[in-house]
Amino acid sequence: MQPGIHPSYGPVVFRDRAADFAFLTRSTVTSEKTVEWEDGNTYPVIDVEISSASHPFYTGTARVMDTAGRVERFERRYGRRQER
Repeated sequence: MQPGIHPSYGPVVFRDRAADFAFLTRSTVTSEKTVEWEDGNTYPVIDVEISSASHPFYTGTARVMDTAGRVERFERRYGRRQER
């Protein structure tokens, strides 16, 4: 890597306030806000709107679309395509 052209890479806390969930990882993103982590150190904190703790796919509350029903409804409404 060339010196002086890359952003600093260090520990950052990402916090999902909706789910009251936070995790410590490394990133190039920075923030003026800080938080004291479980290990007693202070790290920059980034507040995110959604994380694995609040996303419906990861929490198991995702709805599955009824694609078969939609196809059948389309065929009833517009008819089956004529074969050539």
